[in-house]
Amino acid sequence: MSGRPDRLTWLGHATAVIDLDGVRLVTDPAVTTRMGHLRRRAPAVRAPEDADAVLISHLHLDHLHGPSLRTVGAPIAVVPRGGARHLRRSGADVREVAEGDEVAVGPVRVRAVHAEHDGRRWPGRPAVPALGYVVRGSRSVYFAGDTDAYPGMAALAAEALDLALMPVWGWGPRLGPGHLDPRSAAEALTLLRPRRAVPIHWGTYAAAWARRRPAAAAREPAEEFARHAAVVAPEVEVVLLRPGDATPLDG
Repeated sequence: MSGRPDRLTWLGHATAVIDLDGVRLVTDPAVTTRMGHLRRRAPAVRAPEDADAVLISHLHLDHLHGPSLRTVGAPIAVVPRGGARHLRRSGADVREVAEGDEVAVGPVRVRAVHAEHDGRRWPGRPAVPALGYVVRGSRSVYFAGDTDAYPGMAALAAEALDLALMPVWGWGPRLGPGHLDPRSAAEALTLLRPRRAVPIHWGTYAAAWARRRPAAAAREPAEEFARHAAVVAPEVEVVLLRPGDATPLDG
C-alpha cells in the first residue's frame, strides 16, 4: 500500500487526483493542451502515471478524452453503462456501472450516483447516462461530474461527505441545461452538507476561437461560488485551488 498522504489534487477542468487510503483515483482525465475544438488556457500539469483507476462521469469529449486517458494509463476505468465501447483503446479493465452500483478499488469503494445532465457522446446517438461518484474509505469524497441540482442530492448528505468537488462553470461563455453555475452550485451545498468544497470545471479550457481572457477574469466563477457559499452555506469551507494545487482530505 502506498504511503501517500490522503489528499485531493486538482489538475484543472473536471480532473482531480483523489489519494485515499493508499489508493489513487483520477476523475475525468483531461490533461492535454487541446481536445478537439478546445484549447487549454490554464498552465499545463503533469498527469499521474500510477493511478489505480479512473472515474468517468459521462461521455462528453472534455470528460472522456482518449489521449488523456491513455496518458494516465490506469488499469481500471469506471464508466457509465453503455460507455465501454468508447474505451476500447484504453487498455484498461472497464467496469460499466449504473446508479447505485459499487466498485471496489483496494480498500476504497466507489458508488455511482445520479447526475442531472445529458451524457450522450453526440446528439442523436443512443443515450448513455451521466453519473457522479461517492468515493468512500476512511474519508468520503463526492465527485459531481457535470450536473444540475436535483432533489436527490439531499440523500447524499447521509454520506457525511468530507469533501465535495462541485462543477461551477464550463468551457464556453454560456451554460446550457444540466449545469451548475456559481450560485446554484453554492445552493447545492445546502443539500449535500459537506465539510469542505472545491470548485472545479472552470477556467481551464476554452474554444479555439474564443478571445483569451485575463487570468483574473478566468477565476471569476470560482470566486463567485465562494462568495455565494459564504452566504448560503457558511458552515462549508470552500477551498480554491489552481491547477496542480492540493489540499489534504482531513483538512
